[in-house]
Amino acid sequence: MDVTGFVRRSNILVVVGKGGVGKTTTSAALANLAADVGLDVLLVALDDASGLAALFGYDGALAYDEVTVRAPAGTPACGGEPGAARVPGRVRARVVTSDAALLEYLAVHGLGRFAGRLVRTGALDVVATAIPGIREILILGRIRQLEESGAADLIVLDAPATGHALSFLSSSGGLADAARGGPLRAQADQVVAMLTDPDRCEVLLVTIPEETPVNEAVETAYRLEDEIGVALGPVVVNCCYPVLDHLEADPAAAARAAGCPVPSPAAAGAVSRAAAFRRGRQNLQRAQLARLADRLPLPRIELPYLFTADVGPAELGVIVAALRAGIEGLP
Repeated sequence: MDVTGFVRRSNILVVVGKGGVGKTTTSAALANLAADVGLDVLLVALDDASGLAALFGYDGALAYDEVTVRAPAGTPACGGEPGAARVPGRVRARVVTSDAALLEYLAVHGLGRFAGRLVRTGALDVVATAIPGIREILILGRIRQLEESGAADLIVLDAPATGHALSFLSSSGGLADAARGGPLRAQADQVVAMLTDPDRCEVLLVTIPEETPVNEAVETAYRLEDEIGVALGPVVVNCCYPVLDHLEADPAAAARAAGCPVPSPAAAGAVSRAAAFRRGRQNLQRAQLARLADRLPLPRIELPYLFTADVGPAELGVIVAALRAGIEGLP
């Protein structure tokens, strides 16, 4: 599949996955890849985004006001005013929270002073408890406004972890069914229309080749389709070990064949144990990838395991390259 066609087929890409599977890294890679093919990208996070900023080498904290975390060649790498016009090859990032979305919504409608008092006194929490789904409607409503205003060629949404993501994305439908009319019902209807239009919104599930994350990805995929009606893109399988085919080799014989010093018995034993561990990981990975393919008939993109604890711009570049190759290999 053509990469440009892939990143242009929906206005919003929602990235969903169990905590710890690399959802935020995948979101950043998608944003970078879209910028590589000339799109102006807005990357939206919903909570603490310190890890997201670090992936781009951005030193500041992300907040409600957007910042440029990747600029086109020849311009400053990070920071600066985002500007009103679209800029090919740019990635901007921001955090959207329900409190900030409400403040902006009320300020636009001439109720800014009331909005500040509502947040300072904690009354928003009371409202959120009394009207389930109101926080999600505020956030998704703000994202809808950004999409409808043409704020970017592509919006990448780093959604909550899967358990919360289901309630986050389904809340609009429930609220639309419960509310009889008024602005809240209209907002909910508009959000549902956005989520269920494949030209406007697509969900990418992220998992890793282990039993529990695969189970959760499969369950989430069917619930997203059945309960919400969103379009599903390919499943991204993160942290895939490169398959090695020489793990059965005898360490001493391999050293002699390569013209290297023969390892001591202790060193040879350590190498054999490492090889056995790697074989076990590969067998587990093979079994879980087969199970995922059997239970979830969606195209699959595999991303490599990064053997490092620190993931920054260089490591993100490795993921972007693998993501590009995976997309180009899609039917």
